[in-house]
Amino acid sequence: MKKTINIAGELLDLSLPQVMGIINITPDSFFAASRKQADNGIIERCRQIIDEGGSIIDVGAQSTTPFSTFLTEKEETARLMPALRLIRSEFPHAILSVDTFYADIAKQAVEEFGVNIINDISGGQIDDRMFSVVAQLQVPYVLMHMRGVPQTMQQSTDYDDLIQDILYYFSERKARLNLLGVNDVIIDPGFGFSKTLSQNYELMAYLKYFHIFEEPILVGISRKSMIYKLLDSTPEESLNGTSILNTVALLSGAAILRVHDVKEAVECVKIVGKITEFDQ
Repeated sequence: MKKTINIAGELLDLSLPQVMGIINITPDSFFAASRKQADNGIIERCRQIIDEGGSIIDVGAQSTTPFSTFLTEKEETARLMPALRLIRSEFPHAILSVDTFYADIAKQAVEEFGVNIINDISGGQIDDRMFSVVAQLQVPYVLMHMRGVPQTMQQSTDYDDLIQDILYYFSERKARLNLLGVNDVIIDPGFGFSKTLSQNYELMAYLKYFHIFEEPILVGISRKSMIYKLLDSTPEESLNGTSILNTVALLSGAAILRVHDVKEAVECVKIVGKITEFDQ
């Protein structure tokens, strides 16, 4: 696996897994505590991510749950850019990731606010200009697996072979990115997107297979329905399940954990790191 990614000309070391903290500039994300729209809430959340040991702040302005309202590019821009301006002014050296599937928003975020990573849940499927724009920007790109769009994705779970189909998806898209000159691709298997509850756990069981691409693997399972539906609980009651699955992901070689609860994820990284000292 590649052990570094290029962040504004400096290498971020992924030999120790990194924690990406989520901040949602939305009124409708599925976990209410992650929603921040007022300026003071945005600043407090970013400070919390940094103070608790998160190394990347992932900023999103569009909910991607199955029943969310799809924002237009104009609406997402109006919601996202003021937040990025505020975050960058308060935290000039923070590593920022933007969660968007619009190429022009990615371009503006990088060029105007120094955003370091583009996190695209659609893998370039919603905006077919995304790959070429990321190649132009020369920033790391999170390539996630999903079928369809968030509003229809759960109608697209009929795989011939779940793991082989997803591996093919990544092989085809990674090849296209590499041909365009994108050198830092981060693989996100897309837990919760276009997958049944059982398929999510099958994906976790075979996570090690994705090391075939020799790229960092990002895992985002924080408080998702694969946890609370299995345990008959709620997102608010899913921290323990999240920590368990984050630990499993780390033992399978995950390089980045995308989470709501940074402190607990950092503790998972420390504990797994101590265990793996003896398994070299």
